[in-house]
Amino acid sequence: MNLEFERRLLSTRRQFFGRTATGIGTAALASLLHRRSGAADAPAGPSYPLQSLHWKPKAKRVIYLFMAGGPSQIDLLDPKPALDKYHKQELPASVRMGQRLTTMTSGQASFPVVRSIFNFKKHGQAGMEISELLPHISSISDDIALIRTVNTEAINHDPAITFIQTGFQQPGRPCMGSWLSYGLGAANENLPAFIVMISSGKESDQPLYTRLWSSGFLPSQHQGVQFRGVGDPVLYLSNPPGVDSTSRRQMLDGLAKLNKKHFEAFADPEINTRIAQYEMAYRMQTSVPELTDLSKESESTLDLYGPDVKKPGSFAYNCLQARRMAERGVRFIQLYHRGWDQHGGLPRRIREQCQDTDQPSAALVKDLKQRGLLEDTLVIWGGEFGRTVYSQGAIDKDNYGRDHHGRCFSIWMAGGGIKPGMVLGETDDYSYNIVKDPVHIHDLNATVLHQLGLDHTRLTYRFQGRDFRLTDIHGELVKPVVG
Repeated sequence: MNLEFERRLLSTRRQFFGRTATGIGTAALASLLHRRSGAADAPAGPSYPLQSLHWKPKAKRVIYLFMAGGPSQIDLLDPKPALDKYHKQELPASVRMGQRLTTMTSGQASFPVVRSIFNFKKHGQAGMEISELLPHISSISDDIALIRTVNTEAINHDPAITFIQTGFQQPGRPCMGSWLSYGLGAANENLPAFIVMISSGKESDQPLYTRLWSSGFLPSQHQGVQFRGVGDPVLYLSNPPGVDSTSRRQMLDGLAKLNKKHFEAFADPEINTRIAQYEMAYRMQTSVPELTDLSKESESTLDLYGPDVKKPGSFAYNCLQARRMAERGVRFIQLYHRGWDQHGGLPRRIREQCQDTDQPSAALVKDLKQRGLLEDTLVIWGGEFGRTVYSQGAIDKDNYGRDHHGRCFSIWMAGGGIKPGMVLGETDDYSYNIVKDPVHIHDLNATVLHQLGLDHTRLTYRFQGRDFRLTDIHGELVKPVVG
């Protein structure tokens, strides 16, 4: 039986559609496979899925500091002095306007307003008002753009995080990091284009699912690689006992030849992905230990990030690692910090969260700036939504809580061509509704892509007969914040 007849026999509808995507698989493989004469021959292809950027980029990479759980904008970044006179009063129906509520407060008989117990002060040349809980972020106010009117339709954590990451509330679509890996390719063949790190506050009961850094229907080499906080940063990074680098190289070369034959028979692009990932894993055995070795960092740099910087898995440690990854060309670096879901005991818990994240967040911006990296690195700080002005549970200066609130919340951005030292957007006296300059999740994501030289309407991928994109069918550039 000849090979062509065998291929016809084995051909299925899935194989047919797999062949149509072969070009994407080979392009990704070509950009990832190690260029070495001893390795198995790789299919030729362009270095990037896009032949060229849509315009000159202001940023080359993104570091996304994601505060998972929903930080309270009222207590951190959106001061509301009028709440002093409304404290403990019922939230007017004209303000709430029949808002859809979570199950945590939908059964409440009343919705009493609770003011913030924290003081705000003006900082920087623009007089940006920031909470006393964020003294270090306050010190970089002239470097950041603060947006107070981000909004989302989602009211629960999982759909809200999924929405802000993928542009859709239901799972299954690629996240932002995967879109950037697909659109821009890898800048360093020895490290993944998209890396994820997770840290947790003292009380962190909100789960994070690996599908949040999934490639969805994009080729799977674009999914995020999670670095762990304990042990080897990546599972199976070290060779098992009795296996040295030479024997592992020989094994991978043999395996690549077998997989290549399998690809020739079935034309499944995921086979190329498998080869590429094996090669990447091999190269990471050298690149990752060098990346995570902090011994050459100066004491002044370590002090900048705070006392937890030497604790693997801490937010401070991850921020320093993010700077090192940025130096080495990683395209998209996502740091999740869990513990911001403060339905009760907010005053105590938000202090703890800020103690974990304030200094390292500011240190990252300062460190990038002093190394000349901030101008082409886009740093984003924010969560999936904000918190309500009305209290959940007791109204007590030490024990009030706030529910989820997506109608308006605050984020900040720095570097990557973002205008520094500015505040965009205005909310009402209750930080409940937007008065001026709304910024939807799709607008935010469109702006991130724009700074990287990508038109969000043209970065698409055909799946199941439709062209998909990160911003779905929406999104407008937030022009006031871009340089």
